Amino acid sequence: MSIALMIAGRSGEVWHCHADDLVANAVDTLATRRIGALPVTDAGNAVAGIFSERDVLYALKTHGAAALRMRVRDVMTAPVLSVSPENSALEALALMTRRRIRHLPVEGDTGVVGF
Repeated sequence: MSIALMIAGRSGEVWHCHADDLVANAVDTLATRRIGALPVTDAGNAVAGIFSERDVLYALKTHGAAALRMRVRDVMTAPVLSVSPENSALEALALMTRRRIRHLPVEGDTGVVGF
């Protein structure tokens, strides 16, 4: 089964943040939307990294409360691995298992189409 087939029936946008956003704003998005991670886009709208709950924890441990005033680019996980809608679900799962990652952006012609 292709990833395109899996995400075909989904509605709603893929929430994301920008690399220049404040960590506090990205944390607010995670909490408000009740999600565990966000793809991070750069100025050209390409995926530059992943910002997850773990990134928040590591930043708080390292920088204390000052981490909330930092930019997402300074604490995100990068470089990012992604797949295309044409990849199979098994290919994506194998990549996630092999690289020990939990979040995988799906990038299509129009940018991030799934996560």
